[in-house]
Amino acid sequence: MRVFVTGASSGLGAEFARQYAAFDNELILLARRKERLEALRDELKDKCKNISIIAVDVTDFELLQKKIDAMTVPDLVILNAGVSLGHSGDIATIKEFKHLYDVNVLANHAILEILLPKLKAKRSAKIVFISSLSSLFTMPSAKVYASSKRALNAYAEGIRYKYAPYGIKVITLLPGFIKSELTDKNEFKMPFLLETEEGVKRMKNAIEKGKKFYAFPLRFYLIIHIINLLPSFLRQRIVNSTK
Repeated sequence: MRVFVTGASSGLGAEFARQYAAFDNELILLARRKERLEALRDELKDKCKNISIIAVDVTDFELLQKKIDAMTVPDLVILNAGVSLGHSGDIATIKEFKHLYDVNVLANHAILEILLPKLKAKRSAKIVFISSLSSLFTMPSAKVYASSKRALNAYAEGIRYKYAPYGIKVITLLPGFIKSELTDKNEFKMPFLLETEEGVKRMKNAIEKGKKFYAFPLRFYLIIHIINLLPSFLRQRIVNSTK
């Protein structure tokens, strides 16, 4: 199986590479930090003989699309690259807002604009979007990040419906807090925090089972679901109580 992972130089992306590294698999690892990709390739070379690296900033859409067009068509696409602004009550600058959406949303479309016609012709593939539980309930301190992930959910849903007849399965994963560079900047106690290996193991299992939608940890997801069922004034009180 040929596995393509974005944001592969650290955190969840690097762990996806580790867990998919196998003799029968081929890895295509994309990130902007070439030295980290090379180090990861060296780490995994005894487990996986065929590892390609693509060093590119996903916000450089023109170069990104050239790199994607030149690579071999994958069987599994894991769209993992993402950034956050941390948790702050301050209003984001337009520069910060644009950069976050470029990475979390638009880069995925830039990739799929090139890949989808090839996957459609192939008539067999899985596309995995790494979203977040924060997309289901927006805290004021993470409004830009949460909104980007909610947009990603909607985009993934549309791709799922459009390309299902062509054998393309779309999987949306909504993890809670998992240890990574993205969560390391959080200065508060993160509920139900998972170790990187465990979080990716759960996502890999969901991918192998072909789940269309997987939100976890379950207790965290159920809490969010219950909060969303409450009247708006009660939701407001809950938000205020966390300040």
